[in-house]
Amino acid sequence: MNLEEFRNYCLQKKGATESLPFDESTLVFKVMGKIFALMSMEGEFTVNLKCDPDLAIELREEYPAVLPGYHMSKVHWNTIIVNEVPTAKVLEWVDHSYSLVYNSLPKKLKAEWNQL
Repeated sequence: MNLEEFRNYCLQKKGATESLPFDESTLVFKVMGKIFALMSMEGEFTVNLKCDPDLAIELREEYPAVLPGYHMSKVHWNTIIVNEVPTAKVLEWVDHSYSLVYNSLPKKLKAEWNQL
């Protein structure tokens, strides 16, 4: 998986947008204004994804390329070294992150999402 494939996968999600709010090398993906993924565009290909806290610990124990979230809550975010994990797993974890963020949206934003 490369940067563009990851970007395209995130953007095909309903309501997903991208921006560069932090710096020119960290692409941020949001659903209804809430972050579900961050992608480093410089250096090693890493992404930060939101994760259920219990699952986050399990994944870190199972995959050496899954680390506590860099510059994020270590409880709720993982940093993944993308090229060291099967693509199918990365995409599964993107879906999980997106679902967690969507499920935490207030009713008003969910209603707007349903209208998209």
